[in-house]
Amino acid sequence: MRPGIAISSAPLRRRLAACASVVALGAALLAGGQAASADDPGTPAPQAVDVTVNAAEGQGTIPDTAYGLNSAVWDSQMNAPQVQDLLSAANIGMLRYPGGSYGDIYHWVDNTAPGGYVAPGTDFDAFMGTAKKIGAQPMLIANYGSGTPQEAADWVRYANVTKNYGAKFWEVGNELYGNGHYGSGWETDNHADTSPTAYANNVVSYVTAMKAVDPTIKVGAVLTLPGNWPDGVMAGGETSDWNHTVIPLVAGKADFVIVHWYPGGSDAAGMLNTPSQLAGELAQLHDQLAEGGAAGMPVALTELNSNVFETTQPNALFGADAYLTALQSGVFTVDWWDTHNGPGTISTAPDGATDFNDYGILSSGTCVGTVCEPPLNTPFAPYHAISMLSHLGTPGDQLIAAASGSQLVAAHAVHRKDGDLSVMLINKDPANPQTVALHYAGFTADGSAATVDTFRDRASAIDSTTAPDTGTWTLPPYSITTVTVHPKSGTSSALSAPGAPKVTAAGATSATVSWTPSSGGKADRYEVYRQAGANSELLATSTGTSATVHNLPPGSTGTWNVLARDASGHLSRPSDPVTVRTGTPQDATCKVSYDLTAGWGNGFNANVTVTNTGPATINGWTLAFTFPSSGESVSGFWNANLSSDGSHVTATPVDWNATLAPNGGNSATFGFTGANNGAYQPPTVFTLNGTVCTTV
Repeated sequence: MRPGIAISSAPLRRRLAACASVVALGAALLAGGQAASADDPGTPAPQAVDVTVNAAEGQGTIPDTAYGLNSAVWDSQMNAPQVQDLLSAANIGMLRYPGGSYGDIYHWVDNTAPGGYVAPGTDFDAFMGTAKKIGAQPMLIANYGSGTPQEAADWVRYANVTKNYGAKFWEVGNELYGNGHYGSGWETDNHADTSPTAYANNVVSYVTAMKAVDPTIKVGAVLTLPGNWPDGVMAGGETSDWNHTVIPLVAGKADFVIVHWYPGGSDAAGMLNTPSQLAGELAQLHDQLAEGGAAGMPVALTELNSNVFETTQPNALFGADAYLTALQSGVFTVDWWDTHNGPGTISTAPDGATDFNDYGILSSGTCVGTVCEPPLNTPFAPYHAISMLSHLGTPGDQLIAAASGSQLVAAHAVHRKDGDLSVMLINKDPANPQTVALHYAGFTADGSAATVDTFRDRASAIDSTTAPDTGTWTLPPYSITTVTVHPKSGTSSALSAPGAPKVTAAGATSATVSWTPSSGGKADRYEVYRQAGANSELLATSTGTSATVHNLPPGSTGTWNVLARDASGHLSRPSDPVTVRTGTPQDATCKVSYDLTAGWGNGFNANVTVTNTGPATINGWTLAFTFPSSGESVSGFWNANLSSDGSHVTATPVDWNATLAPNGGNSATFGFTGANNGAYQPPTVFTLNGTVCTTV
């Protein structure tokens, strides 16, 4: 490693260090942004992008840990007053310490990291001084790689008994799947056994020791995000990958799981489209947790960055979009990598801005050759993106559905505690403004002036103003804009949202949900809705606190909300979302199993076995299924002939397996290689000659 640069957390991915030396503090300003120029009068105005916001589709409440950031012991500016003020202004609610892979070499008691660099003034107490000053909670990495359960327990005792810091969240190590077990090693792991089984069993030992000191803490275990290496990879002799090994062993013992996401991409445009993949990857992770006996276990995204144009506007747009996508998918904290990092290879972003290849949100004030970063602690564009999150919503506000009619405009929305509604609009076009027409469902604006907050390309600050609420807004190129409108008096209900619904029964074509009643008045009835983009489909009504919905598609997954309607006809806010899954018929005349046999991040192998359980022989068969994710496709196959139409796949037999004997007399098995860009959830419904089969 270079002098003053810490060891790396991952090969070819990102540096974990900033320069150890510091220069004098300086004033910080990036190049000022300009408002979009008016269109040429002779050029037809582009058609407005329709964005629909549905206040009846709840996606959860913003937690106080939502907007997080990494803080590292090699960062000599970690606790500088200017940095504290900047993090406080950005409303950072969680700070992760001691910094990525340093978590597996760091010893808290003497503030050392053998093999790495620790800057003066970065010990645990100094870090907690910053966390307390800015009002953030700590996310602490207990040393797994070179530490012990006893060392972790002693840290808990010091933090929460001796010092009474109330440190609630603790991770057991960092990226331990990168310990060399799968061939690529950047994470320190001194255990003789580096397998996922050993890690999971040792996590249980850590949890036991740490909770013996303070049973109120929450302890997390490391997983990998589906669709990202090493998801699906198995070492020699193993039958399960990291996640499928770790989850069943920590279920009921660990309190949450940790994943990291660095989607990369070869260019800015590709990177800006990756947040759309994140929801599917997190959905697949939740499925893996459920399959492993850990349904509903909370998820923390404790490292996030893009790997593309890190200090410039594209990464800011990505960051805002990714934070909110993760939170809408149930993640309880998103922690950007990181506060300071240091420059790398210099390049030019699509908007002409200089990119310093620095993963920090604040400048380290150092140089690469003759090219120097802005003065120390100058905010880079991602800092302002994180700051924009609080202009959309703060802890306790409700995330709601928003859908955009263009890939160039991302949309997110929040129903605030005070009744206001805020919409974040992200223009991914580096050269052209976008006009957006906002439409609301479940909310009526009063038509008064709206608050508009904008972070423009290459700007040094967020612009805040008020403007007439015409319903149509022009977004500057490469910008983040938040519009906040106010509710019309008399259009909302005094009823509270129904309490968190739960699935109490589910079959192949029906499901029952129950909830706790609303407060604030008497509910005339409750209504159960299924989310469909930014549309809501009424499924059932009930005068009680449960409802059964029939005629659901077999093997389907849906997100439902419950709302209360008062005697005046006004709906309450929606409940928290609940995921409802139906099974497949257990009395079908066919049976199908789908088994993932290997994966490598952007591809996978699967075997499919089909059995005729009916009374008649089948001579010639067609098996059809649909991939849940649009990023999945078939790239090769064997023992059957496969054809695809988008995500829909049809398989037909080869000569020797065309006959399926009755009553399970034989089976046909075929396999295929799949390509995936993001999630690769298994198909849930298979039809054999048009008949829905039992999936096992």
